[in-house]
Amino acid sequence: MLEEAIKLLQQLIATPSISRDEQKAADIMQNYLQINGFQPKRSGNNVWALSSGFSEQKPTILLNAHIDTVKPVNGWQHLPFQPSLEGDRLYGLGSNDCGGGLVSLLQVFMALCNDEKTSSRPFNLIYLASCEEEVSGKNGIESVLPLLPPISFAIVGEPTGMQPAIAEKGLMVIDATAHGKAGHAARNEGDNAIYRALTDIAWLQQYQFPKQTALLGPVKTTVTIINAGTQHNVIPDTCTFTIDVRSNECYTNEEIFAVLQASMQSELHARSFRLCSSSISEEHPFVKRCKALGMKPFGSPTLSDQALMRFPSLKLGPGESSRSHTADEFIHVSEIEHAIDCYLKLLEDFTFE
Repeated sequence: MLEEAIKLLQQLIATPSISRDEQKAADIMQNYLQINGFQPKRSGNNVWALSSGFSEQKPTILLNAHIDTVKPVNGWQHLPFQPSLEGDRLYGLGSNDCGGGLVSLLQVFMALCNDEKTSSRPFNLIYLASCEEEVSGKNGIESVLPLLPPISFAIVGEPTGMQPAIAEKGLMVIDATAHGKAGHAARNEGDNAIYRALTDIAWLQQYQFPKQTALLGPVKTTVTIINAGTQHNVIPDTCTFTIDVRSNECYTNEEIFAVLQASMQSELHARSFRLCSSSISEEHPFVKRCKALGMKPFGSPTLSDQALMRFPSLKLGPGESSRSHTADEFIHVSEIEHAIDCYLKLLEDFTFE
């Protein structure tokens, strides 16, 4: 299984699959499943397959990872689209985020579908290789979930060091506009929109939402972009700035937006409310199984397709989040080997009881 996983991952690395341009990578996944005896389904650049003997009377576990990558950043010493195996390290764009999880879950899916316990196992499996995760695109997993049978639980193969991320912060991006009045900078006239924006930004910097948890901590609001002015001698009448909001499980994005709107002078517009924080109980049978194997649940600050899942889920995959979106991204072959072994131990005799 490990050799097959590495071979497939090398092929995927060599096939550019920047978000919204994943067709060739989806072709590879579809062909691979077909060659191995499955009948994959496809919607856009999302590819999935159901376990053999699928029964609507059983609960269904979704095994999900994404095929898209970000654009390569500056600073690569290796070629991002040329897989380079150096000792235990496999370099290449998407190797860590989240090619390792993608190929590990696929090997586990095929192994569990093809062993003698398949028909007696008390759950179904669906393997889904989804697209547009890096841009939270609406043609990604959000478009596929309505096409799937009901899901009872999902494993998302993001890089977590093979520790279960049982909570994840949500994301909301807000575009803010402070309004003033234009005037000549040399005279005491006008109303400087930059100063109005600074008042709101200072408030954001100081304000803390009262509810926080041990897993995800506080809601985090960060101003990341600001723009104003046309020339040096004109008082700007507008100042725009962007707020990156990372929500914890105590608040919906709508609730956070309402607090900001009531407390700030600037005009606010949320790009979307759909990327919610998510969490799963430590008493869920799969989480308890993870802990029984010595794993340590934690809360993740980074966003994934888990934000679009309205059923219990957790992130669990090989690699480290700190390597994602970096130059010379890599994954250890031994991490993939460990992931395959770990997934099998977790799933082989799993029950929801």
